[in-house]
Amino acid sequence: MALKILRASQAQQATGLPRSSFYSQVAKGLLPPSVQLGPRSVGWVESEINAVNAARILGKTDEEIKSLVMRLVKDRVHLAEGAANV
Repeated sequence: MALKILRASQAQQATGLPRSSFYSQVAKGLLPPSVQLGPRSVGWVESEINAVNAARILGKTDEEIKSLVMRLVKDRVHLAEGAANV
């Protein structure tokens, strides 16, 4: 499985949120945090952003979305291992 990393503007566009709201949602645990790509660059895992968008479409509560985000972040190790073994 190929991992796709979105830059900030792409992740914001995928959520439909303006910049300040996007980062506010990240700070509140309602969107996954970024991953470090280099010393001065970060990105977001596209599948994580898509999972949160799907949860919003399904009408999940903020608490349910926070739980989802925590699980997604915890599962990053397995996600990366699976992609590395391709």
